[in-house]
Amino acid sequence: MGNMKLLKSSKIILVPYPAQGHVNPMAKLALALLSRGFDPVVITLEYIHHRIISNMDPKGKIMCMAVPDGLEKDNVPSDFFAIEKAMENHMPNHLESLVRQIDGEDGAVACMIVDLLASSAIEVARRCGVPVAGFWPAMLATYQLIAGIPDMIRTGLISDTGNPQRPGPICLLPNQPELCTGDLPWLIGTPAARKSRFKFWTRTLSRSRNLQWLLVNSFPEESLEDKPHKNPSISKNEPFVFQVGPLSKLATIKNPSFWQEDMSSLQWLDDQKPESVVYISFGSWVSPIGEAKVSSLALALEAMRQPFIWVLGPAWREGLPEGYLERVTKLGKVVSWAPQMEVLQHKAVGCYLTHCGWNSTMEALQSKKRLLCYPVAGDQFVNCAYIVEKWKIGVKMNGFAQKDVEEGISKLMNDNEMNMRLMKLYERTMGEEANLRAMANLATFFDDLSELTNKYHLRLAP
Repeated sequence: MGNMKLLKSSKIILVPYPAQGHVNPMAKLALALLSRGFDPVVITLEYIHHRIISNMDPKGKIMCMAVPDGLEKDNVPSDFFAIEKAMENHMPNHLESLVRQIDGEDGAVACMIVDLLASSAIEVARRCGVPVAGFWPAMLATYQLIAGIPDMIRTGLISDTGNPQRPGPICLLPNQPELCTGDLPWLIGTPAARKSRFKFWTRTLSRSRNLQWLLVNSFPEESLEDKPHKNPSISKNEPFVFQVGPLSKLATIKNPSFWQEDMSSLQWLDDQKPESVVYISFGSWVSPIGEAKVSSLALALEAMRQPFIWVLGPAWREGLPEGYLERVTKLGKVVSWAPQMEVLQHKAVGCYLTHCGWNSTMEALQSKKRLLCYPVAGDQFVNCAYIVEKWKIGVKMNGFAQKDVEEGISKLMNDNEMNMRLMKLYERTMGEEANLRAMANLATFFDDLSELTNKYHLRLAP
């Protein structure tokens, strides 16, 4: 940390948004902080605390604490707006008390790192006089999409409530794949739900705009500098961006799962031929594809005699044809939740049919697996555009009829150059040089934090 050293201000509080794809990279970031000599404290809503604490850090060096949330106990809500209410109405006062307790009279907290989707915690940090950095768990391009909202309103691409006003390409980064207004992450559900989601994002942007730092769980594209930078085409008041990912490669701790993993998936895979199995998972956040599409995909796999492992929770199995599970016991395996990294790294898995969530994308890349893409919501459409158009390590599917599935798998597995592209992208994102770059960016952030806090005599001294 240059010529700075920590006094008692060695604790860094991390506040993730309470979804699987947000908690996992935040846990890996906590591990990176631990390796730098900090004492990470991960604070989550009460309802997920007991679900993740055992896997957060088996050695017990990462402290995990909970704040009340007003949600029903022993229930993982899938409703975006129920969680938003908990984060806005129940969390802030409890979090502020906890932060002040941890900080104490000696200023033990060096910094708070807050997931931008948990933006109410940014205001808590400011009230407590604690330096605060933002955390973006996805790729830089999706942050840029949110940061570009004012420009999209100004140019008439969207209304001031987020509704697309005209079709047209969106390009906010150099060499970005072409996106359309239908790819915007708040366009989910009914018109009222879309308006509420857009309000969530504009509030998030407003709270985060004056942050000094933003840690991004991503890697530099060729068109951007490796060093921390201001984003192109955004105002000087935006935070400095430190690309410190993909954090999924810090695999020395197990992903803290909200659900019990079905380990029999691995035993089943041991009996399959190499690269013969399609792994299917549409993530943990939204209802995946609807009952009609579940039925269509199920029948296509059965007709093709295609071996598969399908992550499908009990609430989402209504779409399976009657007697389906009994008919496909030898062909495939349906599980409520799988140990995803272990499955993806198994030699029997040939490709991954995915919703294109960012963590799933990076875990597939880490496992060198080809991707069948079917984005469902949020940032997944942007990720899909990069996977298919820019990186060319996957194929987008338009539906789940037998013809769609057959053509998708055939196109994916018969692309003889895809393995080469996968390996090149793997080296650029997961290799030794990429890891050194990410850790160097993290170190630069620490130096910047030290300089600021030392300047104002807050928590660090030379």
